[in-house]
Amino acid sequence: MCDMLKELRQRSQKRKKLLAQTFGVSNVDELRQALGTSVEAPAKKVFRESTVQEERVQEKIVTEDASTDELVYTDSSTFLKGTQSSNPHNDYCQHFVDTGQRPQNFIRDVGLADRFEEYPKLRELIKLKDDLIAHTATPPMYLKTDLQTFDMKELNSKFDVILVEPPLEEYQRTMGVTNMQFWGWDQIMQLDIGEVAATRSFVFLWCGSSEGLDMGRFCLRKWGFRRCEDICWIRTNINNPGHSKNLEPKAVFQRTKEHCLMGIKGTVRRSTDGDFIHANVDIDLIISEEPEYGSLEKPVEIFHIIEHFCLGRRRLHVFGRDSTIRPGWLTVGPELTNSNFNAELYASYFSSGQATTGCTERIEALRPKSPPPKGKGAPGGRGRGGSSRGGFSRGRGRGR
Repeated sequence: MCDMLKELRQRSQKRKKLLAQTFGVSNVDELRQALGTSVEAPAKKVFRESTVQEERVQEKIVTEDASTDELVYTDSSTFLKGTQSSNPHNDYCQHFVDTGQRPQNFIRDVGLADRFEEYPKLRELIKLKDDLIAHTATPPMYLKTDLQTFDMKELNSKFDVILVEPPLEEYQRTMGVTNMQFWGWDQIMQLDIGEVAATRSFVFLWCGSSEGLDMGRFCLRKWGFRRCEDICWIRTNINNPGHSKNLEPKAVFQRTKEHCLMGIKGTVRRSTDGDFIHANVDIDLIISEEPEYGSLEKPVEIFHIIEHFCLGRRRLHVFGRDSTIRPGWLTVGPELTNSNFNAELYASYFSSGQATTGCTERIEALRPKSPPPKGKGAPGGRGRGGSSRGGFSRGRGRGR
């Protein structure tokens, strides 16, 4: 009985504090005056009147006259009364409506530095691969050029990986970028990317979040690639919460993501071409803060994903900027402020025949691998690691 009375008193105190905050008074004594109750009133009566008054206050908030348009909600507490959810505080959609904080802001440990704290073997694998990539990277080269008139053949090289980051017209509408020349998808499709792609190679194409999802696939096909993956960048707004300043006219939802299509050229088998690709080291999702309004910067993590996956050392970044110049990459684009590209010098970096970063025994032991393909006569037909057609884009398993 004593425990029950103690619990009731605690609940009563909490209700009184809530009412005090609602009425803007500093203590319980002032609350009694606001509620019109005397100090001598029995505790039971005060408790009952406090409960009734609390319900009236809640009804007053919810049924506020429509003329008070200046009412600003700072969180979702007003809307949680009567919810059917067992944990109403996970209503991130309503929280976004109230505060502008996107749901992805609350995902923990998304940074490159602390992502693998609980996975020591994966952390070791990433470090070993980063060290090997840095050791085998060529000095950064860059070429300022007008890509509308530039002939890709002048690069005089074939590339294992090509990252294309076009200044889409979509960015002018949604990101407020106005200080550059924007490209339509017809112009992007005319880039002769296939001319500089190696026999087996990969292309990564940033395509926005609207018509680019369809037009980007047309580009890949025209360049001679098959789409095999779709990397999604989920943009957080922790530093600058709020709603989008510019919305897509045809958008049904508020868009907080962007896509990068990945295409493959040639035949690359996950189970046999470990000298050229290491699949499943990273995932197809990037969660990072969106750039400032008016900026076209993309997450640097896309470079890590590409370098971890493809062991080829010949890497080309099309539509690069000064901020994206990186060891191991040739960067070309009109937004660069200078050039140091020399075709003969660049080709000399691979004259020894070392076109890939290579691998170590420890990396080979740590990296995820596909199960071996089942025999032709085994039940179930094809194995998870391969298919009768043999291509990387045809496989369904979790392979290399």
